[in-house]
Amino acid sequence: MRQILVTGATGFVGRSVCHALAGLGFTVRAALHVERSLPEHVAQSVLVGDISQATDWGRALDGIDTVVHLAAKAHAMSPALASEQYQLTNAEGTEGLVRAAVRAGVRRFVYLSSIKVNGEGLADRAYTALDPPNPRDAYAISKWLGEKHVMEVEPTSPPARVIVRTPLVYGPGVRANFLRLLRWVEKGWPMPLGAIHNSRSMSSIWNLTHLLTQVVDHPGAAGKTWLVSDGLDLSTPELIARIGAVMGRRVRLLPVPVALLRIGGGMFGRADEIARLCNSLTVDIAATRQQLAWSPALSVEESIRRTVRWYISGGGA
Repeated sequence: MRQILVTGATGFVGRSVCHALAGLGFTVRAALHVERSLPEHVAQSVLVGDISQATDWGRALDGIDTVVHLAAKAHAMSPALASEQYQLTNAEGTEGLVRAAVRAGVRRFVYLSSIKVNGEGLADRAYTALDPPNPRDAYAISKWLGEKHVMEVEPTSPPARVIVRTPLVYGPGVRANFLRLLRWVEKGWPMPLGAIHNSRSMSSIWNLTHLLTQVVDHPGAAGKTWLVSDGLDLSTPELIARIGAVMGRRVRLLPVPVALLRIGGGMFGRADEIARLCNSLTVDIAATRQQLAWSPALSVEESIRRTVRWYISGGGA
């Protein structure tokens, strides 16, 4: 039975990926930052501490065939030190793990990145994996540097490298804007988002997991970057309406001009959140579909239904 190391195994994405990998017959080993309860299907764990260039990966990688590197710092503790904190974990930490994987003879290395490496959205078309990187903030830059380390550290040596860039991921355990939308719809609050005419790609946790487990073995995945989404882009009002339909709640969207929303977001320190609600950001998954013979495992309707079911059952408390 092949052994696979998963970093970030106890996180939002990690728990889903570990469950799926175990179902495919892998022996899953978790690399832990601190001791904590493990996902049910994790067979082994190794405490590695903080992820940086100095992390000792020896025990964690012993006997490992494949690495799925999901762990990342997504929220800096100190805004003033954000760039340094992201760099330490997402860039330098990834470099250290790739070098250790080369020494350990790992066969394949899968790295979860972000569509923010491409940028914050294009007005006229969707991103493809072939577009030049255009990271705009410290987090996105650190993920782009992580990608470069994955592909450029001893590139002629195993492991085979795979990068997956994802847009917003939702599902049981989701936080931030998506969770706020669930709460607003449930409470029936009027939302000043009716004048937004954007288009956003998203990926449910089930569709992202489906792709990650496929690229672990697919012979055509190696050496490339892949984009993932649900395959159907929605505007913010469309997403809210679909959530309301599943909840059986009346949705009240007020047509507040987007310019006023942006001004208000800036005044109250929420400019980035408002931008994500108002701006367009779409990805083209045609290459992923065609070259990997992959399709999203769940429809948007079913993915939202499952997420709402989790929320209503108390998961979003």
